[in-house]
Amino acid sequence: MTETENLGETLTAVTAVTAANPAPDPRPGFVQAVGLAGRTVAAVRADQLDGPTPCTGYTVRQLSNHLIAILRRVAVIGRGGDALSVPAIADDVADGDRVREWAAACDVEAVWSDPTILGRPLRLPFGTLPGAAAAVVYTTEFTVHTWDLATATGQRPSWDPAVLAVSLAAMRRAVPAEPRGGQVPFAAVVDVEADAPDIDRLVAWYGRKP
Repeated sequence: MTETENLGETLTAVTAVTAANPAPDPRPGFVQAVGLAGRTVAAVRADQLDGPTPCTGYTVRQLSNHLIAILRRVAVIGRGGDALSVPAIADDVADGDRVREWAAACDVEAVWSDPTILGRPLRLPFGTLPGAAAAVVYTTEFTVHTWDLATATGQRPSWDPAVLAVSLAAMRRAVPAEPRGGQVPFAAVVDVEADAPDIDRLVAWYGRKP
């Protein structure tokens, strides 16, 4: 979510989640989330770029460029760089160049291939987290924004249950239901049925209406 830049201490709770609940390496799910985001960006039509999205204040164009910016940031973070050296929206990307720019930035799997990165402190926009926790944060950000973009453009992605499980396992500890606003700048949690699909449960927790 664009909002991750403002979460500060709240999202560092992801660290506690990953430490208290050791899980399989989160990087495969992270890479899967990146891949699905890229395919969703690639499927956006030119006539959809000025349309609104569920991510408040972002058009389809802006959200597509934000996803490219996140991808660039994740590569910088994996190399030990400063995420804030990369703008939050890739305004340098022309409308016809998104697929090419995504491919150019998409060396995430290679950058994150060293297993020691999981325990290494990495500098995110809102603070420092170990690599395992950072992978969970960005798995969620890519997933929720993929839903935003897909919803805005009439796409129906095939959600990977394992990817959703990574984010669902951490979401309540990472982003509490109350209070919202300030350090947790999401809309109120949206109620969904207990047996709602995992993607609906996830985006509803972040204030989206599935």
